[in-house]
Amino acid sequence: MAEKLKLEIVTPYSKVLDELVDEVTASGKLGEFSVLPGHAPFLTSLKIGELCFKKDGVAACMALNWGYFEVRDDRIIVLVETAERSDEIDLERAKAALGRAEAKLKELSPEDKNFKIYEAALERALIRMQVAGKGVRR
Repeated sequence: MAEKLKLEIVTPYSKVLDELVDEVTASGKLGEFSVLPGHAPFLTSLKIGELCFKKDGVAACMALNWGYFEVRDDRIIVLVETAERSDEIDLERAKAALGRAEAKLKELSPEDKNFKIYEAALERALIRMQVAGKGVRR
């Protein structure tokens, strides 16, 4: 059994991360899950949420925006729309996005075609703020 996992995170624009890590935790459509070396192969979809990984005892988190997560042979490939490291997130911008989304949601009814769009914007802003607050931890 391998002692590390190869973690690759790819967006439509670039490869965001390519690291050997000790473990990975992510937010799937059906809930949060963790992967350690030797994990059985699987494929799942991701919701707007965070992905955290540990490398040599240091934890780091990223904000992800929808995608897919595949584990096979101690290799994890994450394909997502966007991925931001905690140190890349502009907290003030995330707070402003949260305020805009909350204001729009107050104006709209759940039946409005734009309601889901602003609901997702609210969720993205909350996750970005959560991840920005975590930074890199030992």
